[in-house]
Amino acid sequence: MELPHTLSLFHSSSSSAAATATSMIASTAVATTSRLLRSPSPRASLSLSRAPAPAHSPRLSSSCLRSSPLVSRLFLSQRRPSLHLSATSYSAASSLRCAASDPEQLKGAREDIKEILKSKFCHPILVRLGWHDAGTYNKDIEEWPKRGGANGSLRFEIELKHAANAGLVNALKLLEPIKDKYSNVSYADLFQLASATAIEEAGGPKIPMKYGRVDVSSPEECPEEGRLPDAGPPSPADHLRQVFYRMGLNDKEIVALSGAHTLGRSRPERSGWGKPETKHTKDGPGAPGGQSWTVQWLKFDNSYFKDIKAKKDEDLLILPTDATLFDDPSFKVYAEKYAEDQETFFKDYAEAHAKLSNLGAKFDPPEGIVIDDGPSKPAPEKFVAANYSSGKRELSEAMKQKIRAEYEAIGGSPDKPLQSNYFLNIMIIIAVLALLTSLLGN
Repeated sequence: MELPHTLSLFHSSSSSAAATATSMIASTAVATTSRLLRSPSPRASLSLSRAPAPAHSPRLSSSCLRSSPLVSRLFLSQRRPSLHLSATSYSAASSLRCAASDPEQLKGAREDIKEILKSKFCHPILVRLGWHDAGTYNKDIEEWPKRGGANGSLRFEIELKHAANAGLVNALKLLEPIKDKYSNVSYADLFQLASATAIEEAGGPKIPMKYGRVDVSSPEECPEEGRLPDAGPPSPADHLRQVFYRMGLNDKEIVALSGAHTLGRSRPERSGWGKPETKHTKDGPGAPGGQSWTVQWLKFDNSYFKDIKAKKDEDLLILPTDATLFDDPSFKVYAEKYAEDQETFFKDYAEAHAKLSNLGAKFDPPEGIVIDDGPSKPAPEKFVAANYSSGKRELSEAMKQKIRAEYEAIGGSPDKPLQSNYFLNIMIIIAVLALLTSLLGN
């Protein structure tokens, strides 16, 4: 069953029914949890863990001590934690030095996320989850985690009940089994891994990601509400700049990131925006209904910009913050370019997404962890001297060796031939030298 995001990506709506429902559950959760988590010291109150780190784990992750029982028990699996650590044992465990995430477990988690995407069609909500965890960043605040950003704080119910995050509990439900399976992956990494993987699996560009993000440890470290964009502010362009400039992003990055609206739908019962159903959404995939920005709303391409520019299909959604991309003179330069050139859009989007995913994060190790081996290189072309001869006669081995040595001396390579004809160039040089010698002699 597809789990679409409430209002695609960053946009929020105070009229969200899901936000209201989540808030009601949360208020009960706070009272219940305050009784369950009472302990001799404040540190002990954060020490519940569902299970100890697996014996086979190569190292202890900072996420081994699960510090979000509210979400884990009340919002997700409804299971009671099996272990309560004392304040003393929590202090001892937390003093162990370890990297935030394990590279091999990150790779395993990525493969499991791909399988979920194939069966649940949940690309949009996973993109939104990563964006909303990172999008609270404030570049004017230096202290971590007060500055916000990609730190896993969105797993706590106090932040989940923010209006902009309505419905994201469904994304956490999808990822919780993966977090249980790969305990040495931080929540912050898992959210960003899921977001980037969803883009790539929907046909989008490869995102140059790095991992090793450290999680916050308590709800008190969550950012205040109001840092994420709204869908229909009075001055859409000014609002977008106010929010994204606070993150340290520029106009090109604002427009490029907006292009991710090519994925997903908006449901009026959750966000207050969009139609209950259109000809593009009535048959799914996944649960039918809602209004999409594009016809193929699970395919990542540049249709979002094309469709906004054309304005020919009334069944496609255009929010005030979408329309302003073609109304504002600075935004319009990039929106027009992306509508015409998908390759440029993919390049700029990949760079902007990677930048967004790193905002506010604290990495351990500091340089981060890269789990991609990079694109495979094609087999090098063999050097065949005869290919560079304009004659029909087979060359001797001695001549081939001589040509090869001269070829390398002028910047060629045995594995990559020069683009021009080697012998033709030699003949031209000899002719020029002969002409100059003749002229000087005369």
